[in-house]
Amino acid sequence: MINNIGLILFDIDGVIRDVTNSYRMAIQETVCFFCGWKPSIQDIDTIKSEGYWNNDWDLSLEMINRHIQDKNLFLSRPTRSKVIECFENFYFGGDPNQDPSKWTGFIRNETLLVEKNLFDELTQRKIGWGFISGAELPSAKFVLEQRLGLVSVPLVAMGDAPDKPDPTGFISLSSKLSKTPLGTSTPPIAYIGDTVADVKTVINARSRIPNQKFISLAIAPPHLHKDSNHEKRLKYEVKLREAGTDLIIKSMDNFKNEIIDLFTSK
Repeated sequence: MINNIGLILFDIDGVIRDVTNSYRMAIQETVCFFCGWKPSIQDIDTIKSEGYWNNDWDLSLEMINRHIQDKNLFLSRPTRSKVIECFENFYFGGDPNQDPSKWTGFIRNETLLVEKNLFDELTQRKIGWGFISGAELPSAKFVLEQRLGLVSVPLVAMGDAPDKPDPTGFISLSSKLSKTPLGTSTPPIAYIGDTVADVKTVINARSRIPNQKFISLAIAPPHLHKDSNHEKRLKYEVKLREAGTDLIIKSMDNFKNEIIDLFTSK
């Protein structure tokens, strides 16, 4: 990041792509498969707002276990490995490590929320960028490289670091891209995500390196941007503010202007 005015790291799900009809559908179908109850998107938003369930496999297992306990159901609780197997079948619809053209799962439903020129312009403005995501590596690389057309992507994906809100992956990639020790002499580093866990990741990074300027940016998930969900979106944004985010981004369409102003005004 030498000579850059700042660095922005992106979450992928809910920021780069809309996963309402992919990952979230996989959660719904997986939970339903094991306990007969299909959680609503609002149910998923609610548990994600707790700030602990960044991994959708673990979130699915937690929702299954809670439902079995709350309803006093005489059902055996599935193992994590069985939940993962079921989830991956719904999401990928094939071997995650094989040719993506053979995937038939919900991943085919995803729509992009940004275009490649966003990253071209950030580079031109001397703002570095990279990605911190809880998505599996094949899924993350598929959207970044094949869908967006990015090359040599700086990426920390599932398994590369502890799950968020642990800031290890965020700090590691920040250090790598900054090329200087993090601290007072390093330009601001921002992270944008769509969950409380993403906000807490930045808060936790500040605790580890208090003299580095870390900025938390947050945006509500795409499904809450529909006019019919306006009130739900406002409530969700309250949770993000309570978690400590510095700025709520109203739209990824306007993100470029907001982030450039943020770095150039400080």
